[in-house]
Amino acid sequence: MIVSPTRRRLLIGSAATAAAALLGGCDALVDNQHVARVLEGAEALNKDLQRALLSDTTLAREYTEADMSPVFKANGTQHPEGDAYASLLDNGFADWRLTVDGKVDRPLSLSLAELKQLPARTQITRHDCVEGWSAIGKWTGVQLGTVLKTAGLHTDARYAVFHCADKYENTADGQYYESIDLVDAFHPQTILAYTMNDQNLPVAHGAPLRLRVERQLGYKHAKYIMRIEIVDSLKAIGRGRGGFWEDRGYEWYAGI
Repeated sequence: MIVSPTRRRLLIGSAATAAAALLGGCDALVDNQHVARVLEGAEALNKDLQRALLSDTTLAREYTEADMSPVFKANGTQHPEGDAYASLLDNGFADWRLTVDGKVDRPLSLSLAELKQLPARTQITRHDCVEGWSAIGKWTGVQLGTVLKTAGLHTDARYAVFHCADKYENTADGQYYESIDLVDAFHPQTILAYTMNDQNLPVAHGAPLRLRVERQLGYKHAKYIMRIEIVDSLKAIGRGRGGFWEDRGYEWYAGI
């Protein structure tokens, strides 16, 4: 990929400014308005450049079973706390339901068995974590686009928001959530995965259902999904930046 001198200077400047802020701690980075503006500009360039170079259906690289990592690290929450999730786990998620609502014509409440009856896609892809590690795994699930087409979208629908069972902080906005726009929601490799490496999705990896959005960094791949809310804006959710970590300074698009 050729990076223009202007973009290169912006990214280098962003890194230098962010590094300086990090010397004062993460809070300094998040609270520094200049850093926030520069990073937001770099994020917009990242999204626009990726969308310009790749079509909406260009696939992330897929691998063979021989390439699969012997160990796939589980990151973030390993086991959601609380009686509600424990009860679902105890009965093998028989009582779990995926809610799909918001700006849809036909709100859905789907069991795991019903999701598994829909056409499935299997893909072997590389997971890239913002922490710097990667791993290759095999995922099977239903394409998110299939679910959204079943629900029917309003003309003003813009984003899919994933509300999850895990809570990161004991605060009003501490529940984990993520979001993607409809371009990525309808990408062929964006699936709601219920198996990993030919086994039911492990708890540590997001059972019973997690998002796989293969052209984004790992924190976009929401685990423990309970509800998908279709919205026209992200401003009224959490702190208004589109995800738990984004609300705390991470990039929203996170394209790779």
